Amino acid sequence: IAAGEKMIIHLWSYLYKHVFRFWVKWILRQLTGKCELQRICDGSKKSSERTLRIEHSLESSKSKVLQSAVHSPEDEVKKYVALIMKEKKIDIHKDTGFALKLQMCLLQITGYKKLYSDVEDLRKCPYNSNNKEHEKELIELWNLLMPHEKLKARITKQWCDIGFQGDDPKTDFRGMGMLGLVNLLYFSKHYTHEARQILVHSNHPKLGYSYAIVGINLTEMAYSLLKNGALKTHFYNLVPSVAQMDHFHRFYCYLACEFDKFWFEEEPESIMYFNQYREKFHEIIKRRLRDHDVVLAL
Repeated sequence: IAAGEKMIIHLWSYLYKHVFRFWVKWILRQLTGKCELQRICDGSKKSSERTLRIEHSLESSKSKVLQSAVHSPEDEVKKYVALIMKEKKIDIHKDTGFALKLQMCLLQITGYKKLYSDVEDLRKCPYNSNNKEHEKELIELWNLLMPHEKLKARITKQWCDIGFQGDDPKTDFRGMGMLGLVNLLYFSKHYTHEARQILVHSNHPKLGYSYAIVGINLTEMAYSLLKNGALKTHFYNLVPSVAQMDHFHRFYCYLACEFDKFWFEEEPESIMYFNQYREKFHEIIKRRLRDHDVVLAL
């Protein structure tokens, strides 16, 4: 887009947000007798589309009550629904279904923000080899993936057999912290057959890749999609109320399976082209997530 076109788009966006939007909303309220939130609930089917439109309406509002609602803790969502209805002068007897619809949307919106906070906390938690729980989870990962082979020592080249870079996996968790390990372990625990099958694929003589390193890379992809809001369509369709950490781990499992399939369909000439194919895969996932009806699950 040319600089002139960008300026026109920016100007139009500014005018709509600060001038036209108010009058459009006012005219529609006079015609329908309903506020924007009511019209969204009436006109949108129960899907991510409704929740995304409610979220945008609340965040764009000049009312502090409506703006604050998207940051309310789960146990205060009902209180904010009542405050919004009071602020917008909505008669519960005339619009009987509105309160429940708004409540469900708010639970999804605030739940997504809480999930991101929880994921971020785990990402910021560094792997600590002096932490017995961390070490236990790492050993459990090995045992789940390599049930017929025992580790000869904690520091060993055997770790390369499941796709770590050296003799001590802790150095590979620097970027994603404990989030990287927890995702790898979750996949191995809950989809053991699939995890072992993908590990076998990763040892292919020509198309092989580092299982654990790619897994940590896919954790970074899942994290970035969560952070930039791209995962809202998926979670708002999948979870009718509050998304939990378990839902994020399951999305990682989906990525792990889909990437393995993608890699072998593409047949890269060399692992040296990994970043190029990783970006291509990333674009495929982002494109899928732009569908308001999408659910990406195994």
